[in-house]
Amino acid sequence: MNLEEVLNYRRSVRVFDREKQLDPEKVKHCLELATLAPNSSNMQLWEFYQVTQPELLAKISKACLDQTATSTASEIVVFVTRQDLYRSRARFVLDFERGNVRRNSPRERQEKRIKDRELYYGKLMPFLYARFFGILGFLRVLLTKAIGLFRPIVREVSEGDMRVVVHKSCALAAQTFMIAMANEGYDTCPLEGFDSKQMKKLLKLPHGAEVNMVIGCGIRDGNKGIWGERGRVPFNEVYHRV
Repeated sequence: MNLEEVLNYRRSVRVFDREKQLDPEKVKHCLELATLAPNSSNMQLWEFYQVTQPELLAKISKACLDQTATSTASEIVVFVTRQDLYRSRARFVLDFERGNVRRNSPRERQEKRIKDRELYYGKLMPFLYARFFGILGFLRVLLTKAIGLFRPIVREVSEGDMRVVVHKSCALAAQTFMIAMANEGYDTCPLEGFDSKQMKKLLKLPHGAEVNMVIGCGIRDGNKGIWGERGRVPFNEVYHRV
């Protein structure tokens, strides 16, 4: 399939054929492709949990209110945000960028570009993603308001704002995963209806992790799991050329 065919094929499938199983390695490869998704500052504050064990699948389905999209799924993939890993991820990207600059930038520009990245990933990113009961976010907001009096600046810097940024990036990875699955002829259904406390306990997630999305995976049972035609708001109501 070409891209347009893949996008038209992908539907939120709510009932899967129990007799048709997925190849776990192909699902894993689709998750590898998900890591290619764009994300804010390349911080990659995400983790992916591919659930294949029948006993755990049943428990996770229960935490998802036993919706048919999980109770009939061959596998379930849980996308998790890890804002708590911002320091280690920033160090990883900085180490990569030092080598990236040396390999791909003109020699005369390397020193400045490395210094710029050291400032960005060594100072700015840790400052932006740090959380402390809302206090650090409040201080960031005050600072940006003051600077914003004189020049344009990103203003969404509160702790709540940064949490949204992390979840948006993780959702981009989830969408990339679902497109990759459709390209394999596999089906998915993204869910937000789940008990996040139970989900974190089942996956043994640390306190700082958050569940972004649960995706049931399988192969559609004809049209049984598809709710008729795909409905979309008329394009001219959402499209604006300016």
